[in-house]
Amino acid sequence: MKLHILGIAGTFMGGIAALARELGHEVEGSDQAVYPPMSTQLETLGIALRQGYVPTNISPDCDEIVVGNALSRGNPAVEQVLDDGRNYISGAQWLAGNVLPGRDTLAVAGTHGKTTTSTILTYLLQAAGREPGFLIGGVAEDFGVSARVGDGRDFVVEADEYDTAFFDKRSKFVHYRPLVAILNNLEFDHADIFPDVAAIQRQFHHLVRTVPRRGRLIVNGEDARLAEVLAMGCWTPVETFGLDPSLFPKAALHETHGDRADQNTAASAAFNWTARLLAEDGSAFVVVHDGVELGEVHWPLLGRHNVMNALAALATVNAVGGDVAAILPSLARFRSVKRRMEVIGRARGITVYDDFAHHPTAIATTLAGLRASVGDARRIIVAMEPRSNSMRLGAHADALAPSLDGADVVVFLHRPELAWDAGKVVVGLRGDGIAAADVDALIAALRERVGDGDHVVFMSNGGFDGAPRRFLAALQD
Repeated sequence: MKLHILGIAGTFMGGIAALARELGHEVEGSDQAVYPPMSTQLETLGIALRQGYVPTNISPDCDEIVVGNALSRGNPAVEQVLDDGRNYISGAQWLAGNVLPGRDTLAVAGTHGKTTTSTILTYLLQAAGREPGFLIGGVAEDFGVSARVGDGRDFVVEADEYDTAFFDKRSKFVHYRPLVAILNNLEFDHADIFPDVAAIQRQFHHLVRTVPRRGRLIVNGEDARLAEVLAMGCWTPVETFGLDPSLFPKAALHETHGDRADQNTAASAAFNWTARLLAEDGSAFVVVHDGVELGEVHWPLLGRHNVMNALAALATVNAVGGDVAAILPSLARFRSVKRRMEVIGRARGITVYDDFAHHPTAIATTLAGLRASVGDARRIIVAMEPRSNSMRLGAHADALAPSLDGADVVVFLHRPELAWDAGKVVVGLRGDGIAAADVDALIAALRERVGDGDHVVFMSNGGFDGAPRRFLAALQD
């Protein structure tokens, strides 16, 4: 079969393209913005990429058009597909119909941490010798691709709550019908399609409804909104993970007086899965399951949020019969995923990172992890592109300045189409702030402000016009 994928450069649709190619289909695709790492993956696979949503970019002999959720009515390619009566399908439907039947689907859902948690889970299953398939919203460093069919029974999928397609406004994850679902967290996001948190909770409950009795729900026990989702009805065994017992209702039954040993005891009582930190930056911790210590983890990731991601992944491995204690040492070699605090280089004593964080909570936790690692003596400088639909609409504007408290300097890319005033955010920053009209001005502003020992973090869920590597090149020159 010959497929044309509309929106092929997106992380999800690029993964669909990789799976289709591996299954023997002929694949081509088009997009309006093609940039690494997905463009690199597609080129390596020999998949023809065409720029723009021009109807003539779709070959006449394509049997099926796979439509990404970034395309809507009015798009020239979509209109032509409809007018011509061509066969079309969403990416989530294609995955559910062509890859998932006969597999044990392990779905990773949540506002934050989906990509990292999916990658950790896939890596652990591989370490256990289970040869999982996967579709992750980024290129996993340890596998070199964002998706593969896999030879084992397990298939890990990053389960996005964003809508499926212009013709299917359900969240993508309702198509996957997982055996095990991780519910990592739940906050307001995607302001372009969800009016409030309650609307997102309803979609999460649709996912909960699809998990069978013989399966498992792995749930962040610190998250009150997820507790509300489960209160709508739950028919599947639940295991919780968490670090802070004060955020779990049962923790009120246990007295804690601020002593770490008492807190660890309370956490073990409150959550099925918890951790005892051996390093404040999250780079070392002891995994505890139902009060029993399973072993230590020493790994390259930073931050409390990544410890939580690891607990969710470990609980899922356990749920499908994996030996958690046996695979813990493998995490020392884990290399995460591109664009998740990825160090792209160092020059003149300055470390440059490329990071995908685009929600205030993710921004805050990422910077907290970095601060715990580098200490207070080093400066953290953030270059930010407010690019997500929620960011552009201003849904997170009030929370943005507080989320950047961990930064000493912030440079915003304030494009003309931004619907809110970045200047108000700049005024509210703890550190220095500046708004730049374009990437050239942003790079110039950074160069004026950086010095030896600084850590410069580029944050965007888009291409950022190649700013991270352009800045690094400027330092090297």
